[in-house]
Amino acid sequence: MKQIFLFAVAATYAGVGADEYTHRYKSGDKVDLWVNKVGPYANPQEAYEYYILPYCAPDTRHHPDQEGIFNALKAHSIGEALGGHALRHSGHDLIFPSETTIGEMSLLEACTTKPLDEKQAQLFARAAEDQWFYQMYVDDLPVWGMVGEMLPDLEAAAGEKFLSDISHLEEVAARLEEMRGELKPYVYTKRTLKVSYNQDRIIKVDLKSEPTSLTEVKVGAELKFELDIQWEKTNTPFHSRFDRYLDHAFFKHQIHWFSIFNSFMMVLFLMGLVALILLRTLRKDYARYALAHGRRDVEQGDDEEEEDVDENGKPLMDSEGRPNTGGPMTGVEDSGWKQVHGDVFRAPKLLPLLAAILGTGWQLVTLGAGVVLFAVAGPLHGAVHEERGEVMHSILVCYCLSSIVAGYASGSYFKLYFATTPAGRSKSDTGGASQWQLVMALTVVLLPTVLAAVLFVLNGIALIYGTIYYIPFLAMMKLFFLWVFVSVPLCILGTLLGRHAKLGGKKSEPFPCRVNAIPRPIPEDIPWYGVPANLIPFAGLLSFGSIFIELYYILTSLWNYKFYHVYGFLLGVYAILILVVCMTTIIVVYFCLNSENYLWQWTAFYSGGSTALYVFLYSIYYFTFKTSMNGLVQTTFYFGYMLLISLGLGTLCGTLGHWAASKFVRTIFQNVKVD
Repeated sequence: MKQIFLFAVAATYAGVGADEYTHRYKSGDKVDLWVNKVGPYANPQEAYEYYILPYCAPDTRHHPDQEGIFNALKAHSIGEALGGHALRHSGHDLIFPSETTIGEMSLLEACTTKPLDEKQAQLFARAAEDQWFYQMYVDDLPVWGMVGEMLPDLEAAAGEKFLSDISHLEEVAARLEEMRGELKPYVYTKRTLKVSYNQDRIIKVDLKSEPTSLTEVKVGAELKFELDIQWEKTNTPFHSRFDRYLDHAFFKHQIHWFSIFNSFMMVLFLMGLVALILLRTLRKDYARYALAHGRRDVEQGDDEEEEDVDENGKPLMDSEGRPNTGGPMTGVEDSGWKQVHGDVFRAPKLLPLLAAILGTGWQLVTLGAGVVLFAVAGPLHGAVHEERGEVMHSILVCYCLSSIVAGYASGSYFKLYFATTPAGRSKSDTGGASQWQLVMALTVVLLPTVLAAVLFVLNGIALIYGTIYYIPFLAMMKLFFLWVFVSVPLCILGTLLGRHAKLGGKKSEPFPCRVNAIPRPIPEDIPWYGVPANLIPFAGLLSFGSIFIELYYILTSLWNYKFYHVYGFLLGVYAILILVVCMTTIIVVYFCLNSENYLWQWTAFYSGGSTALYVFLYSIYYFTFKTSMNGLVQTTFYFGYMLLISLGLGTLCGTLGHWAASKFVRTIFQNVKVD
């Protein structure tokens, strides 16, 4: 009964505290201090609820003995739940001061724990040894502090002069490596919370742990915890209150600008390479093929020998390197990519699977563009890094709405190539309907199945270890209903639209060349640069080279407590990645076609998708040399999420590469006359 009452009080309290959402307060208003998490600094995902440590409840109106809402869970959005936020009421009272208040207001709240038993003492000792930190929120402004320190004696404790915040945590990890001798666990028992305000808005929150309050942790000790709440005025405007959390020196360093310039130069180089090698070579091929077909229309009475020249007036050469003067068809034969005109538009192997993957890829392309553009438009609707779960919300919305793109892309692609399959040619074949159902089902479940499989493992580990990064059952149900009632219907609708879409050019034929009934054998004796397995790794390496600097900044934001806010850079890198993937894939497909290998569809996808391999390998390097992560929880979370990121990026790049190669192949064969 008491739990029901507390839940009702918490719900009422959350509704009354509407000022937290408008960020405006009046004199005497209650300001909530929320505690979010506590855990090792080196392991961001190994975070626990704040009151897993035996902190005492402050003696305020929120105390549980007074039917208060101490430690009551705040209502969270689905984005906050997926982001691992578990805000609970701290039990402390913050009263917003009057505008006419002169000087500083100060309130000291204290409480004393019961004598620590062995388990409680071990918890505090573990927190001090592993450099645990905690996070609190005041008016949606985060603040961090350390639980304790490992020190040899009280004299060393008295000599501590640093602040208890994130900047200090990095110093602690390095300093403890240098310390020698027997260390004892100490915890901070007094903290000073200074809140700065401008008129009716809270602007800044600072938290300092007093070094003189460090108390040794041992069984039977009674710890008196104090929180000194101070208010002071400031002239800082409200719109810039979050700037202090943004590391401009890190994200806008010269190397960041240089990486963008370097990637842009790579794009220019690849575009020049495509123009120089492909277009010039293709122009010569077109001239030779056009000349061969044009000579057939020459009148039979013209016996004069005429030297064959291309469109620039230069003589065409025969196979021995001499000018071709031997008549209308001498030395002019189909060679290279021209020979596969009857097979180049043949349906690829595993057509339903490829169609579903490409549909998922276009969904990820749309999802990525939508989220980045939404973040770039932050000045219009509010910066996404200032609101907990805002990015996750945008991802969910874009994912659901882009499901129609996935369905349309997979359906239209399957329709395009299904006519070239034996089942498509046979009018009496009844397997077409089952093939369409397979494509639709694969498109619907492919991405959710991969996500669910990885998250199921991570969620199980989080529940076993009791961290806050597990997905609550209610959030799971919300995600399931979003998928069933929004994503799945839109995906099915998109597939139906793609099935009935009008494809191809002005003619009724979807491809510029007819597909032969019997497949042409692929030559085995080809040079190394015509083997797809030799070219694909180079294509992925170039694509990775255009983004790896930005990838470093993104990984640092994900795993090292920094707020990523340079979405303009991200949009530019996204555009550069698209261009690099398209150019490299076109080059790979051209070399393969020139080797008379017409199986280009999967080759094009692998060419762009190979970027994922380098991203995952870089994540291993980053984990080993750029972080201090350890333990089963953090390791599985890191590599689980990096696996999902790599697979998603690989599918996105593979889809873009396939699209560019498809446009290229269709274009070159449209301009060639075929008997």
